[in-house]
Amino acid sequence: MEATRILDMKFIRYANIFNNVTRIRTNHCFEYNNTIIFVVPRKFVVRAIGPNNQNLEKLSSIIGKKIKIVAEPNGKEDLESFAAIITRPVRFKSIEVKDDEAIINANTQSKASLIGRDKARLQEMENILGQYFGIRKVRVK
Repeated sequence: MEATRILDMKFIRYANIFNNVTRIRTNHCFEYNNTIIFVVPRKFVVRAIGPNNQNLEKLSSIIGKKIKIVAEPNGKEDLESFAAIITRPVRFKSIEVKDDEAIINANTQSKASLIGRDKARLQEMENILGQYFGIRKVRVK
């Protein structure tokens, strides 16, 4: 069962700003590691970013946070690339999926960054992967 995507007023506002700047509608945005991430259909990613990252920079200055734009995943086959974009610049070796659990294999330094203080980033990742891929638990190995 897939977790429901919850849009609060802050994210509705972000989606409206995104639409005004890029002229592309998105119903999906979330926060990870103090970065706002907008999810758009694959064919609109380049247009959403804009020439010379123009739209990214404009969105960042309006919202006051770092911005990323990612392609909407098509299924579990996109999980690893989706997670890699979200966590960048932190890198991991691979992600294994067993049933509804994702195991992220990473080196020692990346582990700490992926888990975060008080497991904050790990919980954010669980929520994100739950919404898009039906993952219930994320572990970092």
